[in-house]
Amino acid sequence: MTDTPDWRQSPRKRAEAAAIATLGYPVVRALTSTWTWKVSGADHVDAVTNAGHHPILALWHGRILAATPYFANRGIVAMASENFDGEWIARLLGKFGYGAARGSTSRGGPAALRQLVRDVRAHGVAFTLDGPRGPAEVAQPGAVWLAKATGQPLLPFHSEGASAWTLNSWDRTQIPRPFTTVAMAIQTPIYVPRDADADALEAYRRELEAALKSARAECQRLLA
Repeated sequence: MTDTPDWRQSPRKRAEAAAIATLGYPVVRALTSTWTWKVSGADHVDAVTNAGHHPILALWHGRILAATPYFANRGIVAMASENFDGEWIARLLGKFGYGAARGSTSRGGPAALRQLVRDVRAHGVAFTLDGPRGPAEVAQPGAVWLAKATGQPLLPFHSEGASAWTLNSWDRTQIPRPFTTVAMAIQTPIYVPRDADADALEAYRRELEAALKSARAECQRLLA
């Protein structure tokens, strides 16, 4: 028996993943370079880094695209599933200067979380709270657990395109259109105490959801 995913045993599938990332990178870079940004809360990122901390960037799965260029080339590590889609996504993110912790809640999750514990102390990490399969915009407990385990702050944020395509996927992935304005709202850092018990962790999880709801409202205000 082997823990290697079936697709990895196929040279054709490995080549496909590499090709998608190679061909997709210039397309994504060209698209994102046309956007105009309106940003609220950028000072929260500076405050975290100036204090010597590394943020746990917390976002919804459907807003990965806009986050990718905004936080590029900072050495941030993102969790990517072990499946085929996770492979090309990890390769594509790598071209934007991200690292990858491989795993998900369904395969390799504990190992990936252990890697994130190491990475967040050195680089900062990005965590899609409702990934990899939803339910959409319901925060899973992993990011809050990571904040408790490392002492590093959660940094919730949301993005919205003034004009965008929305995919018919479980996460309603948004793709801002060329030459549109993209709003980015970054919320106040959330610190989770090392001694937080189960009830406290659930309270912080709800607080994280509320922060992302506020960030969405702030994006709508920026675009109004």
